[in-house]
Amino acid sequence: MYLTKEVKAEIFKKYAGSESNTGSAEGQIALFTFRINHLTEHLKVNRKDFNTERSLVKLVGKRRSLLDYLKNTDIERYRAIIKELNIRK
Repeated sequence: MYLTKEVKAEIFKKYAGSESNTGSAEGQIALFTFRINHLTEHLKVNRKDFNTERSLVKLVGKRRSLLDYLKNTDIERYRAIIKELNIRK
């Protein structure tokens, strides 16, 4: 499995501040980005996997809504997470 407990804890520790802060917007965005990158690589090899493609589109939508929330509440946190994760706007 590509997303183990240790990888997830590392993502939240790096972007959310602590391993137990799993509800922060930055942590969720970082986790979604990690999963999106993994699914994108999978789809490059398996281009007819439409279930994965649908899951990828749903994840991108969830990440987009979290980014919109962060943009409306705190623009500096939004800019920082965009820059740190290299997400193009």
